[in-house]
Amino acid sequence: MEKNVEISMLCQLYGKLLTEKQYEFIDDYYNNDLSLSEIAENNNITRQAVRDIIKKGEKKLFEYEEKLLFMKRMLNQEKRIEKALSELTKIQKDYSDKEIANVLENVKKELRYLV
Repeated sequence: MEKNVEISMLCQLYGKLLTEKQYEFIDDYYNNDLSLSEIAENNNITRQAVRDIIKKGEKKLFEYEEKLLFMKRMLNQEKRIEKALSELTKIQKDYSDKEIANVLENVKKELRYLV
């Protein structure tokens, strides 16, 4: 997974555990596409200070994920749901019984809700 996407996802999961500045700067940098210079200018600090705050925040995000594994579990769950949906679709195509088709459609709707 691309680093920017990974950090953005980690920030969504664990961002509220960071300091306000870490969260704000990471959000601005990765989600709002601001440069280090733009963030520094908006906050009247140096570009290097912004970089340091972002790097410390990133380190914290990776530490949280290493211990809690929420993102790993979430991505694994999504893969398993997609596989189940695919299998249900195969069954639905192969069997023409209306009741089975309706039950399978309801199960697919519930699984899609989880994704």
